[in-house]
Amino acid sequence: MWKYKSAILQIITGVTVGLLAYPQLAQAQLQVGPMVIEKKTEQGQARGIIEIKNLGNDVFRGRINVVPFTYNQDGFEELKSSPQDLTPFLTISPREFVVQPGQTRQIRLFAVFLPSMPEGEYRAAVFTEDLKEIESTQKQSSIGIEARVGVSLYVRHGKVTPNLTIENSSYDVKNKRIILLVKNSGNATGFPEGTWTLSNGQGKIANDRFTAYTVIAQGKRNIVINVPQEKTPLAPGDYQLQGELILDQNKLPFNLKLNVPVENAAVKK
Repeated sequence: MWKYKSAILQIITGVTVGLLAYPQLAQAQLQVGPMVIEKKTEQGQARGIIEIKNLGNDVFRGRINVVPFTYNQDGFEELKSSPQDLTPFLTISPREFVVQPGQTRQIRLFAVFLPSMPEGEYRAAVFTEDLKEIESTQKQSSIGIEARVGVSLYVRHGKVTPNLTIENSSYDVKNKRIILLVKNSGNATGFPEGTWTLSNGQGKIANDRFTAYTVIAQGKRNIVINVPQEKTPLAPGDYQLQGELILDQNKLPFNLKLNVPVENAAVKK
């Protein structure tokens, strides 16, 4: 299963790594897809293809780098190691490549598991790196900026499935938004989207949809619900948050109480 999502751009320095949603810069040069690849093994093997199109006017020289990753409650997190690390079992062809302006290049991904591999979901972030940018950065300083467009690769080995539950809702007073905490007790990552309606004793206040979030296997994720600006800040008090979490063809309804505290009291805490 392939999913197209906004590109990932990482800003990397010698001491810190931060993940930024900055698709306009990456897309000005490259179009990479799909952004999410989900595959099931057949006889211990799985295959996928990434397509890279050069939208710029200059020749693009790139290379592929793979790393293990997860999603914490607030978003993407690159890891040094993980029990779900797919990278030791992954072959990529080609690793380095050239794409002429207006042309498209295919990168082939091939995962092979040993018969002794336990069932589960294995993951790798597949980054397309600009070699020209890397070489320029290395010449100027040991601490620089490197643009990387990332694809999330999920390979499911055996019988694995997500199992989502909604734990609670809370109100972020500082950022004036609702947080829906979702838990995945299953052994496969889920990508739920959903609908919501906020009401109080006087009736409906607002309703909308939220697009797909990544809820990692055996993890939790904060789903952010942004209340329309004309409805914020919400007055302190009790509210009702209703809606549905939608995963593939399955719908998980929720009906939760939401308390909006007095802002000054919340800030003091």
